[in-house]
Amino acid sequence: MINQRIDPFFRRLFIVVGLVVAVFLLYLMLPVIVPFVFAFVLAYLFNPLVRRLSKYLKRWVAIIIVYSTITFGMVMLLWWLIPTLWYQLQAAWEYLPKVLNWYNQVVREWFVNNSAIRLPRLESKEFSDTLLDYMQTNYKFSDASTLMSQVIASSMSFINNAGLIVLVPILTFYFLFNWDKRLHTWKMAIPATYCERVINIAQECDRALMAFIKGQLLVMVLLGAIYAVQLQLIGLELGLIIGMVAGIASFVPYLGFGIGFIAAIIACLFQFGLNWTYLSLVVGAFLVGQAAEGYILQPLLLGDKIGLSPLWVIFAVLAGASLLGFVGMLIALPVSAVLNVLFRHLYNYYQSTDFYKGRKQLVLFEKK
Repeated sequence: MINQRIDPFFRRLFIVVGLVVAVFLLYLMLPVIVPFVFAFVLAYLFNPLVRRLSKYLKRWVAIIIVYSTITFGMVMLLWWLIPTLWYQLQAAWEYLPKVLNWYNQVVREWFVNNSAIRLPRLESKEFSDTLLDYMQTNYKFSDASTLMSQVIASSMSFINNAGLIVLVPILTFYFLFNWDKRLHTWKMAIPATYCERVINIAQECDRALMAFIKGQLLVMVLLGAIYAVQLQLIGLELGLIIGMVAGIASFVPYLGFGIGFIAAIIACLFQFGLNWTYLSLVVGAFLVGQAAEGYILQPLLLGDKIGLSPLWVIFAVLAGASLLGFVGMLIALPVSAVLNVLFRHLYNYYQSTDFYKGRKQLVLFEKK
């Protein structure tokens, strides 16, 4: 019997083609995969609560209790928040004439008197005309049937996305229900030689990631409350919504402070004019918020959970934004927390190698 061997070139070619086809199929199935990924992340976040309750109750009962508690909390929050936000949004809409008036009387006049640039005068009616021209230019409907087809297509797309959103809680439930069994299956798939080391690294990544996420969420909530309370006490009508947005955006370093500070200054100018007392109070409110975040909230709630210097934090956020846009900015720090653990273990392994200790050289540097 002749022992036939596959040529290494064709074996590598087959592997490369298989990887390319797999990546292409994943790209095509991305709209289907995203709800599963989102559900897995939610299951990872809710699993500690479910695990604690499952010590006293059946696991499916614990999952339902967690679901019900979170749903009730969100309903109560929205019950209080929606009327307040609606009032704030109405106040923001009423600022539009003031914005246009400030532009015409301050900005436009300054350019007219101090430069050769002639900015156009803006009126509220011009915004409506501009919006109408944009709709007519970009959405040309030749007849009623075309309009109906566009409406139906948009409706079907909305129904599809809504269906995927409804699917996420169901997928999360099944992820949570079989979480321990799935982890055991993955554990048994690890080669026995590396099992203990891989599990230790995974547990360390889990501790760093969960500590960072819990601490960061508390920082966001407390920082948003600090900003909102201060701006409301100052008398800024949009203080609540600006403080909430600043708190939520603080998940990305320096973004929450930047957005909140600029929005608060602009709102203060439109509401109180060039009043240095109110401007100073707004600036002081954000300085207090930054001091509370840097010296109280982060040291107590976050500590050194990531282990990265401020330079690396800024680099991680910018790199995430460059690769994946806004989503990349959101996941930059959690991913950095995991990569920092992996790099630390890799560096420790490198220090234990014979090459690092000088006992062995790479073939490239050996003398012949």
